[in-house]
Amino acid sequence: MTRGKVLLIGLAVLLIGGLGQVGFQAAGFQGFSAGIAAQTLLVLIVVIWTGSYLFRVVTGQMTYMEQRRRYRGVYDEIAADAIQARFDALPDDEQQALLRRIGVEAEDSPSTNAVNDPTSAEP
Repeated sequence: MTRGKVLLIGLAVLLIGGLGQVGFQAAGFQGFSAGIAAQTLLVLIVVIWTGSYLFRVVTGQMTYMEQRRRYRGVYDEIAADAIQARFDALPDDEQQALLRRIGVEAEDSPSTNAVNDPTSAEP
């Protein structure tokens, strides 16, 4: 959130408080009662807003976290494709040597997606 948005939110809360007092006076509240009612309404709004924020934090539904998950998924996919392309570009004997080095038994075809498929690796 930018500083400008924070200032606008602060100004909006201030205006809501003023409009709330005027609204409560128009609704029949007198003097300090209108101010107290407006403050109570603002506190309630802030508590609900803070509660919703804390709920999003606890459940992991923050904007940054969601973006990070999305970007990480795309990055992992691109990285896996790049690794597979590099593996496929190797000569067959180097593919076999690499597979033996990491402990994967190669099947008949050296480019059987052994790099991307963890179920093809034997323990």
